[in-house]
Amino acid sequence: MQTEVFGGEQRVSRPVRPLWTAMKRGFRGRCPHCGEGKLFSSFLTIAHKCESCGEEMFHHRADDLPAYLVVVIVGHVVVGAFMGVEATSTLSTWQHLAIWVPLTIFMSLALLRPVKGAVVGLQWALYMHGFGGEEDQIEMHPEV
Repeated sequence: MQTEVFGGEQRVSRPVRPLWTAMKRGFRGRCPHCGEGKLFSSFLTIAHKCESCGEEMFHHRADDLPAYLVVVIVGHVVVGAFMGVEATSTLSTWQHLAIWVPLTIFMSLALLRPVKGAVVGLQWALYMHGFGGEEDQIEMHPEV
């Protein structure tokens, strides 16, 4: 690591981490650092650390971003497909429910884990939320 001066402020420059590689590894459920170890210890629980390279993962903060992204992706696919089918066929309401509800549930469950892994990979690559070796700074706002 090198120390550089920007606008009179001294900063430590860190090596660039490959963003897309880290996100692809996370999407596949692998450690964003080495690509070998498992990222998840259960369905949506991130492993405490990588069993292969030892990279700590416990401090990630994906929060609601993966769920939000899944809602956006699944919503666009399902609504677009629904409108296409509705325009070209005459299915009853019950037939639509039998198609689109299970498809929505399946797609949401199938995408949630890979999207969360990609978000953790993004955070790792950008040194966010403890992946850079420092604690997050929380601003305290005085009560008005």
